[in-house]
This record gives sequence, structure tokens and C-alpha cells, in this order.
Amino acid sequence: MKTKNMTISAISLGPVYSVGIAFLISLLRNILGVGSLLAFPGSMIGALLAGLLFKFTSKRKMAILGEVFGTGILGGAMAFPIAKFILGKDVAALFYVVPFLISTVGGSSIAYAILKLLDLSRITKKVL
Repeated sequence: MKTKNMTISAISLGPVYSVGIAFLISLLRNILGVGSLLAFPGSMIGALLAGLLFKFTSKRKMAILGEVFGTGILGGAMAFPIAKFILGKDVAALFYVVPFLISTVGGSSIAYAILKLLDLSRITKKVL
């Protein structure tokens, strides 16, 4: 189970493309057999919130918070009905929140570090 971090795409491409990328990555992981249906809700909700928060505030830290909250809390909670009713797993309602949070905090920290490095190299001013 895992979620991938979509903060950089949410900041650079916006919420619509970021959600599309999250969907395609989740789909690809499932096709290749390295993911499950639980990959969809976390990544897509996190990408949407990250993109929307950045769009409306223009603050990268808000995008990262949106990613963490969307993927970790909302995505983890949305994984429950998928696990229970589609996959047939008997789990507690908030069982996936902690693993999703751990994963997204790690990924968001890496994304934040990459964004800081890009700022230092002044690439983002040329590209964005």
C-alpha cells in the first residue's frame, strides 16, 4: 500500500493535470501488479487538494499541507470503503490513515527539499 507524492506536479501543472497524473500512476501500478486499488483515493485526493491550495494561495507550504491532509487523512479514510466493500478486507475504519500519513509525510518532505533546491538553482523562475 502506498501513496505517491504529487506536490511537485500540483505546483507546476495545477490540480487537473496533477489528478490525471495521480490516476495514471495508480492505474499503471495496478497493471504492473505493484499496487492495489487503495492507491487511487489517496493519491488523487492529495493531488487535488495540493493543486487547489497552491492555486488559491500561491504558497508551496499550503500545497504540501494539502498533499499531506488529502493523502494521509482523507485518502486514508476513503481507503476503508474500498478495502471493505470491493476488496473484502475486514479492517477498522481509520486503519489506513497512519500508513498513508507516514508515506505522504516522507514524500512531501522530499518534494519540499527538491523545490528548495530548484529555487536555489533558479530553475523554477525560468520554467514557472
